[in-house]
Amino acid sequence: MVDLHQEFQNSAFFHRARIDRRSADALVGIAAGLAADGKINQQEAEFLKTWIESHLIHLADPVVNILYTRLAQMLSDNVLDAEESVELLEMLRQFAGLPVGALQSTTTPTSLPLDNPAPDMSWADRVFLFTGVMAYGPRKDCEALIVERGGVIGGSVSKKIHYLVVGSIGNDQWLHSTYGTKIKKAVELRNSGVPIAIVSEDHWQKVLFG
Repeated sequence: MVDLHQEFQNSAFFHRARIDRRSADALVGIAAGLAADGKINQQEAEFLKTWIESHLIHLADPVVNILYTRLAQMLSDNVLDAEESVELLEMLRQFAGLPVGALQSTTTPTSLPLDNPAPDMSWADRVFLFTGVMAYGPRKDCEALIVERGGVIGGSVSKKIHYLVVGSIGNDQWLHSTYGTKIKKAVELRNSGVPIAIVSEDHWQKVLFG
């Protein structure tokens, strides 16, 4: 049979697109389910990687590709360490539209309270904290850039923090964008007069690399 008008081919493409959309929607549900208990273990990470490879690896979707690439990097040594587990949990919460650092699925504003104008930044003896998922790469790589320049990495939001850097994946690129407890606490400190600056990853990279 000759498909003169490409009706079969076109209908197959349409069917494929519907399957892809359902699979992408299913991934949101899987991400929410894995993040629901507040932790991600090795078995869950491996399951997620296999599922994406089976259902969505062929998609030219930048968000799915970022999630898969970062997940593959984490599992490249066949071990999901504690730091990677925390970062993966944060990624899945953002992908599923859950507030970062919280279990409840309430929605927070999507306009991030960044310092405006963006502040000048220095490195030596300045204390940095990251939140969200960084487009530059794994958080430990971002932290290494700070330490190399004489900066310090903070453990949590407090009066000791000079800069809270908000990862660009999670506000511009993720469809379901929310922000969580770190930003909320930083805003409260800033409003009380504490000199803590909330900056975007884009600004951080511009100052860092020129």
